[in-house]
Amino acid sequence: MHITNQQSGTNIHEIADGIYRINTAITIPGGAGGFSFNQFLIVDDAPLLFHSGPRKMFPLVREAVASVMPVERLRYLGLSHVEADECGSLNEWLAAAPQSAPLCGKVAALVSIDDMADRPARALEDGETLVLGKHTVRWFDTPHLPHAWECGFLMEEQTRTLLCGDLFTQGGAEHPALTQSDILGPSEAFRHAMDYYSHTQNAHAMLERLAAAAPSTLACMHGSSWQGDGAQLLRALADALAP
Repeated sequence: MHITNQQSGTNIHEIADGIYRINTAITIPGGAGGFSFNQFLIVDDAPLLFHSGPRKMFPLVREAVASVMPVERLRYLGLSHVEADECGSLNEWLAAAPQSAPLCGKVAALVSIDDMADRPARALEDGETLVLGKHTVRWFDTPHLPHAWECGFLMEEQTRTLLCGDLFTQGGAEHPALTQSDILGPSEAFRHAMDYYSHTQNAHAMLERLAAAAPSTLACMHGSSWQGDGAQLLRALADALAP
């Protein structure tokens, strides 16, 4: 792990071949504990940053990206759904990387991104792949899982890394970059406390489709990334969500 900003503790760690987790922990005012924000950088011929980070974190995330590659080389700025930690600094990134474009699902482009962003989105169909170089990502539509109509995830097929957004969110600020320990228990405790899931009736089928892709690394937006039998863990989450 390499700390890229001593004051904030922002750090970067390679969690799979050519895939980097950028992490910044924060303290929640009022004594509510801490939380962490992660972005994922795929370094390739057409580099991709998944999650822009909140607008106020842009300088920290930019500094971390710059520690690995020139920021202006970024080609895609991906997001799971429209929320500040997903795309709050999207336009700042578009300005910093003049050849870049937002990358999202068709619904997100239609209802939000093509209006909010300073450049049109590269909108992906459900199941569509995008070649970045030696890496290829596939888009999965997951409407309302865990929340937002436009929600979806990217699977990097060479490393079997699922960029799984808000699935398996873990509270707290101190987490290893990559773990093989239990994250379902902590994420379920956080879900029960916050209830940020939409509880869509299609959750089980969507989680089974993600499980069938057989990820071996789960790149979580909040907390540790996880390495192991991703299919088994996704099916365990489906069972936990069952009414």
